Amino acid sequence: MLEDLARYWWLLTIRGALGILFGLMAWIWPEITVWALIVLFGCYAIVDGGFAIGAAIRGGPGQSRTWQAVTGAAGIILGIVVLAWPKETSLVLLLLIAWWAVITGIFEIVAGVGLSRQHQSGTIYIITGGISIIFGVLLFIWPVHGALAVIWIIGLFSILFGIAMIVGSLNLRKLAQPPP
Repeated sequence: MLEDLARYWWLLTIRGALGILFGLMAWIWPEITVWALIVLFGCYAIVDGGFAIGAAIRGGPGQSRTWQAVTGAAGIILGIVVLAWPKETSLVLLLLIAWWAVITGIFEIVAGVGLSRQHQSGTIYIITGGISIIFGVLLFIWPVHGALAVIWIIGLFSILFGIAMIVGSLNLRKLAQPPP
């Protein structure tokens, strides 16, 4: 297994370079990045819905045919709505992220307080919960800036991931070379 990975180390280098390129593009053209993510999600929802309907027609183990058909139709409708109104979809997605951050933050603070009452350290939960709530509230207050922040984070992750892939590929390259 390791020998196969080492033999094709250059594929990881290409993957890493593409990750870095995507991250830089996200930073340079954040509007296009948001639009592309929305379009990809819309296409995915339509294709996934089509597969669910296909599974409902074929039948088989698992969910009932009716439920699969309903799930598939909902996915197709969602995909069409996303593609028809990408700007509104991006705002709704951002608001969902904001709600998620606030609700998650509240639960983390509650967990931290509960741990503190049991004489265990819940401080980290309280701190991360507070940060999560602040992040969510800031997304509500400044949704455009919040969207840009999310894109910057995605870009940063892609660049760091790409660097890690390239470093890993160079280490694999050393394994692929015969010892002197």
